Amino acid sequence: MIFSGDALKQKHALITGASGGIGYATALLLIQMGADVTITGRNQAKLEELKREIISKKADANIHIHTANLTSDVERQKLVDTAEETFGTISLLINSAGILGNGKVEELSQTQIEQTMNLNYTVPILLSQQVFTKMKEKQEGAIINVASLSGLRGTFGGTAYCGSKFALIGFTQSFALEAIQHGIRVNAVCPGYVDTAMGRKSINDKADREGRTFEEQYQIASDGLPSGRITTPEEVANTIAFLLTDAAENIVGESVKISGGAVMR
Repeated sequence: MIFSGDALKQKHALITGASGGIGYATALLLIQMGADVTITGRNQAKLEELKREIISKKADANIHIHTANLTSDVERQKLVDTAEETFGTISLLINSAGILGNGKVEELSQTQIEQTMNLNYTVPILLSQQVFTKMKEKQEGAIINVASLSGLRGTFGGTAYCGSKFALIGFTQSFALEAIQHGIRVNAVCPGYVDTAMGRKSINDKADREGRTFEEQYQIASDGLPSGRITTPEEVANTIAFLLTDAAENIVGESVKISGGAVMR
């Protein structure tokens, strides 16, 4: 069974952005699938909350928390070192950390552009570099980059964010060609609106631009999808988990859309 309790047994997963909706849901699921999990983010309280929830559902779960600013070379290396000391070689990496960075071109500052590109694009590359060497030694592993539908088509006011996600997908495809030579699969997931704090902020930003309430814009966004509803973080986590299993062993360099039917190509 793909989502069985031992599907990821003896695998060590590192999940960034675990204090947010998608990373949070992914950690809960991978623990249930038997993985040892290291979670990281900037919000210590949220990470502790996640750990408590995991332990309440699975008392013998192997879960390690490490708060880190991933844009710092020193903190990123300490994260990897501590994770490997705790559970051994990282065999599964989920690059889920990210920020929005919305704004029209004339409104964007250089700082905002650089911050968006740094966390959404540069950090996943650097962190992948750090875990890739030991993955190669074992000739196995999987890396999932959490991209977006905004990495497949542009959006109004999304210049910096879309640019960073387009870049992340380009990295995913190119790195996948290198990594698969060593038995390591690299893929991306591309959700549209997800019912998370970040997703709701994006909807609220559009509501402000359009002179609507959040509730009105949320309904418009839902009604505009063929499925009639916005994606849940658990649905994104399910897709990530599938891509990490042996059931997806010949899926390489893909950008898997989770769009409710909004983008078909």
